[in-house]
This record gives sequence, structure tokens and C-alpha cells, in this order.
Amino acid sequence: MRHDDRVSPDPAPRTPAPEGSSRPSAVLTVSGPDRPGVTARLFTALAAPGQGVPAVEVLDLEQVVVHGQLVLGIVVAVGTPAEGGEGGEGGEAALVARLGRLADDVARDTGMQVRVEATGPGAAAGAADRPHHVILLGRPVSPAAVAGATTAIAGTGANIDAIRRLSDYPVTSFELTVSGAEATELRTVLAAVAAETGTDIAVEQVGLARRSKRLIVLDVDSTLVRGEVIDELAARAGRAAEVAAITAAAMNGELDFAESLRARVATLAGLPVEVLDEVREALVLTPGARTLIRTLQRLGLRCGIVSGGFTQITDPLAESLGLDFAAANTLEVADGRLTGGLVGEIVDRAGKARALARFAREYGIPLEQTVAVGDGANDLDMLNAAGLGIAFNAKPVVREQAHTALNQPYLDAVLQVLGFTRDEVLDACD
Repeated sequence: MRHDDRVSPDPAPRTPAPEGSSRPSAVLTVSGPDRPGVTARLFTALAAPGQGVPAVEVLDLEQVVVHGQLVLGIVVAVGTPAEGGEGGEGGEAALVARLGRLADDVARDTGMQVRVEATGPGAAAGAADRPHHVILLGRPVSPAAVAGATTAIAGTGANIDAIRRLSDYPVTSFELTVSGAEATELRTVLAAVAAETGTDIAVEQVGLARRSKRLIVLDVDSTLVRGEVIDELAARAGRAAEVAAITAAAMNGELDFAESLRARVATLAGLPVEVLDEVREALVLTPGARTLIRTLQRLGLRCGIVSGGFTQITDPLAESLGLDFAAANTLEVADGRLTGGLVGEIVDRAGKARALARFAREYGIPLEQTVAVGDGANDLDMLNAAGLGIAFNAKPVVREQAHTALNQPYLDAVLQVLGFTRDEVLDACD
């Protein structure tokens, strides 16, 4: 079994029988060095029970091999309520005793450890919320981060049903499937763990919507590419410090974006238009950007950019990356020089959200099936309008308000937040 298959962190999961069922049920856990035939031997014994063991139904099944060590967990219940006879805990105790004899035979034949336990009355029953995926990402993911996250999850009264590794490069990431947790409380306690350990922790509800995303919108400056284009232009106009201060205030949400944009663009008046080509050619993509775009496109997603920057930069960038769409502001040019003004509607904070909605509508994709990634305060409306908004190496005000946050230097870590494993990424890039 590959490393990204499901792993149960508890070798004896306390899974209850289905709600409303009074059938005796039990958990069999098999562990030891992996070898051929172990699973077959156990299920052969269950299929033809002897020694007074009643016919059983398999309610849940999970197996993983980690570095040659097998862990197999099976939840079984007596085949029909009528066969349970005793019902309740007494019925489970009797079932455990009878399965124990079967387990002894399997252990003797295979050399494995086989443990049998009652499931317990309603160990996870009554959880009001659907399960959640908790994704831990880091370089590396430290034991302290795992300890903090699992302790926080337990503190909410929730249970970890499964763990799997999503990736080992360029970041290490693990996905925990958690049941019995209320979403807001879970996000709150895990946000504290993330801050304390320096680990990224994302929380998403389990369901088809997570893997049914069909469109992704990326911010450009400090997200798709390193740095801020307007700061580079201002440096060529000799106004770098002034414009950098305005940019920082705008991205932190301290200034209205449209007002700050006009002020910054005004400092560019007189620059020859050729400077735009120089800045565009000097752009450096964020590590992992090409992998993210290539992978999502091969998986069928529409990919594009919505930027508070300038079409003279973003349109050629979108074309070079093979993106499906792009939206940005347009610098006014006259007689081969920038005028210090803008042409057309300004793509500001609200404009970015409108652009996301427009592109989703053009492709017939519901907003719930969209993803937005950005770093600045002017991205917030877009991040919150999308089905999933990801703050990427963002300002504090953005991290606090986005659905989830990534503080890794690699843009393709977004794939792990979406639940894609490293193997799936490699397969998509073949």
C-alpha cells in the first residue's frame, strides 16, 4: 500500500454500530510485520466462523502498511439483530469472547497480534457536525505540532478517525480526518496551535465539494510572482521608498486601495513605456507556481489571475502560463510614456470579487466550486466570495479573515490544502 493511503492513529478505533442498531459489535485489530495472506486468513475465518462465533457483518475496514508494519482494523457486528440475542453490552461481551477464540487461531497461523474489543456504547454517536479534514503543513512538521494539534482536537471532544500523508516534498503535509467537532471551535483551537508551533493548519469539512473545485483565481503580486510590480516601476522613477510605504499600508488594509493605487500610479508619470517590458521580463515566479497551474489544468480546473496590478504586465504573463483568464488595471500611455493615470474600471478590493464572480459565471461554475488565493487586504472580498479562500504568506489582517492560511514559500502547497497527494501531483504532471 502506498504511503498516502489512510492510516488509523489509534490501532483500536472506537467506532460505534450504526445509529439505532442494538446489534453487538466489536473491533478486531491486527498488527505486526506485513506478509502475504494475513488479511485473507482473517476474513476466511470470519466468513466461516467456528467455535460458536455467529455470522457477522463488516461495518468498517481500514488497513495500512507503514515501513513494513501492518495495521488492520475491522469493525464487525452480529449479522442480524435477531442473532444478537443478548443485545447491549452483555451481547458485545459474549461476541468479544467468541471472536477472541477465532483471533487466537489467526494469530497462531500468521504470527501477528490480533486484539478484539467491544466498540463501546455510542462512542462517536450523536456528533452533530459532519467530519472535517485537518491538514498540517510544515518544513518539517514537528512532533510538537502534531502533539499540539492532536491534543487540541481531543480537547474539543472530537475523535481522529484517520491520518494520511499527503506530501513529503516540497513541504511535508498530513491530513487528519476528525469527527465529532464543531467547525468554529476546531478552527479556533488549531489556530492557536499553528501560531505556537509555526505550522500551517487548515480545516475543511469532509464532502464532495472539497474535491469538486473547478476554477482557481490567483492574485499576482507577492502571490503568483515575487515582489510588487508597482514597487519595481517606482524604483525606475526614483520614487521607490514613497511608493513602497503606500503599498504596505494598502496591503495591510490601512488605506483605501483605489485611492492608494491612484497615488502610486501618479508617481510613474513620464516613465517610458519600454520600462514595462523590462519589469515584466524580470519577474520571478513564486516557487511551485508552474506546478500548481499545470497540475490543476490537467485535473480540469480553469485557472486565471485577478490582479490589482496592470494589464501590460499580467496579460503577457497569463499568455505565457497558458491561463484561461486575467483581469487587472490598465496604465494610461500617451506618446510612448506613462501619464500617471489609469484607463477604465479600477480592479480594487470589490472589483476583484466581481471579477471572480464574472469568470465563474462565464464558465458556468458555482462560486462554491471556486478557489481564490491572495495575500493583501484588497484580496479579502475575493477570498471570502470563493468557495475556498486561501491567504498565501499574507498580512495578519488577511490571515485572520480568510478560510485558511498558508505560510510556506511554495505555491503548490495549495494542492495539499485541496486534498491532493504528492503522487497525484506527479501523475498529473507526467
